[in-house]
Amino acid sequence: MQQLCLSDDERQQWREHGFFTRAAQFDEAELAALRDAVEQAAQRAAAATRAAHSRTYFLDRKRFVDVDQATVQFEHNPGSETVRVLEPVHLFDARVDALVDDVRLTLPMQSLVRCDTLALWTTKLNLKSAAGSGFGWHQDSPYWMHDCPHVEQLPNVMLALDPQCTDNGCFRIIRGSHKQGVLPGTADGSQLGGFYTNPRCFSLQDDVPMEVAAGTLIFFHAHTVHGSQPNTSEQARRALILTYQPGGYPTLKTGKVRAVCTAGSLGGGKVLV
Repeated sequence: MQQLCLSDDERQQWREHGFFTRAAQFDEAELAALRDAVEQAAQRAAAATRAAHSRTYFLDRKRFVDVDQATVQFEHNPGSETVRVLEPVHLFDARVDALVDDVRLTLPMQSLVRCDTLALWTTKLNLKSAAGSGFGWHQDSPYWMHDCPHVEQLPNVMLALDPQCTDNGCFRIIRGSHKQGVLPGTADGSQLGGFYTNPRCFSLQDDVPMEVAAGTLIFFHAHTVHGSQPNTSEQARRALILTYQPGGYPTLKTGKVRAVCTAGSLGGGKVLV
């Protein structure tokens, strides 16, 4: 398992660019099972939004529904019943919950979190259906900084469940943007504007489209500016994003600790990137 630890090149990419990728980490059989898992999770979540105790609200005319300890976002066109985002997703399918402990994710995360013991912060499903909407340029840290005292230790990993390309609205990263810390929002008067990064704070010359094969892992920093364009293809572009943190801390939405099984000590809590 030692080969799953960070290479020198990955450490340098993390420091300089705020991300790195690992191709061909999951085979087709694993991906097929996870695609089924996320589709089942989305169906369960959509059904739960119709329960009497669910809470529907709109931000900038976009529909959100809170169900127990999860939030479901729907596609933006009025009346759409297509799930766009589900967070956390691991509560809706045991196969996604098992992925949280997968050594292909947890061993690199021990180095990125800089801690031997890990806990889960959140899990998110981006379904990006055919003709699905894009995501504006943003950082994750402004969403989290008021709920977490260690936002610098919340690295993300995205698992591409489908091939990602420009036509289907692939994930995009602003290279090196993590070095600036938490950046200001747009302050455009909209309800969500403060969570979208002010475009004056970065250059589109540093835009890197993550055109990757299914089964690729993309590790990226909580301060890294990222987003995507709409899906103009006829196929979904599904992705799972898992975010880890030091052990002992509760998850973002449940308030409960989801301990993560790890591969053991990587240096007494002094793992550095």
